[in-house]
Amino acid sequence: MRMRTCLNGLSAALFALALIMLALPATAQVQRIRGTIASIDGNTLTVNTREGSQAKITLADSWTVSALKKVDMSAIAPGTYVGIASAPMAGGGLRAVEVLLFPESARGSGEGHYAWDLAPGDMMTNATITAVVNKSDGHSVNLKYKDGNVDILLPEGIPLVTPTGADRSDAKPGAALIIFATKQADGTLTAARFTVEKDGVKPPM
Repeated sequence: MRMRTCLNGLSAALFALALIMLALPATAQVQRIRGTIASIDGNTLTVNTREGSQAKITLADSWTVSALKKVDMSAIAPGTYVGIASAPMAGGGLRAVEVLLFPESARGSGEGHYAWDLAPGDMMTNATITAVVNKSDGHSVNLKYKDGNVDILLPEGIPLVTPTGADRSDAKPGAALIIFATKQADGTLTAARFTVEKDGVKPPM
């Protein structure tokens, strides 16, 4: 029983880490790669990237996967900790592109408001919702983070997702994924976990 509890705790920790990585800025040593799985041969993952090239990543022997599921707008409420990718609007302000609802265990992960790489000018805001206001074109949320706050418009129909379980069988050719790969001194890429498409829900981040 103690061993099972430890394993469950480890799985939860790895899952939370994979989720946190979704909404953190990449660094020079860590590359955020989006695309679809071309193949997994042993511990070699080949990804058809969104840029049109292929990337080969060496996976750890114990590699794991996580996934996301859709949630309803009713989940967007004051007190919820979220990661929102947003784009600038022509008339000023920010419009959400996608929203990730963090579980309570991941509250505070990557907190802040910083540049994102979905498209030029995009931002990522990891923060707590303090208010939700109905608008004719969606909902406006006020987000409070450690250095300030910001209002972001959530248009109708944007992806709203939260974590769900997954296993290696979900990592199949053609499935969309996002992976944080570490670039080694010899130029090779390695990783221990990634987030994969499941039940038709693609990682939107």
